[in-house]
Amino acid sequence: MTSTAATGMASRTLYLARHGDAPGEGGLSAQGRRQAAFLGERLRGVPLSAIHHGPQARARETAEIVAAQRDDEEPVPRACDSAGDYVPYLPERREVASGLPEATWEWLLQLPGPELARDALRRFTGAVPGGVARHELVVTHNFVIGWLVREALDAPDWRWIGLHHANAALSIIHYAPEGPSSLIVYNDIRHLPEELRWTGFPPGLRV
Repeated sequence: MTSTAATGMASRTLYLARHGDAPGEGGLSAQGRRQAAFLGERLRGVPLSAIHHGPQARARETAEIVAAQRDDEEPVPRACDSAGDYVPYLPERREVASGLPEATWEWLLQLPGPELARDALRRFTGAVPGGVARHELVVTHNFVIGWLVREALDAPDWRWIGLHHANAALSIIHYAPEGPSSLIVYNDIRHLPEELRWTGFPPGLRV
């Protein structure tokens, strides 16, 4: 296998976290702040190169709480529109074999997305230039996590639909300079106490 030095590329490990519990479109609830603090403890020892977050208050607050758990002041959380809350790809009806309720289609049509989704792939996925491996955290939303996980698995564009992520859950994807990406962890909630698990997740799918 070609070495990292020869390719001029290094690995990237991407940590994807959904924001903590939040009422409506506002900031975090008290429960969401506790979830964010536990997420920060989970990530405290990870040598993060960057912390990205969506522009919405719930993502920003989660990222700030995570950053506050670290032993130093770096990296500083940075807002990024492509980590925001949007529909990454709106499929044609024929692409989704099982179909979707009419109300769901109408709702999806009202939301922004494709250009931000393409930018998310450019910003957050793949190996990185240089000889130093990077560890990056993206605090974002359910749809974006589904979109990036779908891409890591080479699934069809529409397959972000049906991939759910609990509040403050963690998914980890590794991108090597060569070879396919590796989904290491998906929807991991082990850092949360029992009473803080599964919020934001469809009730019928909780275990």
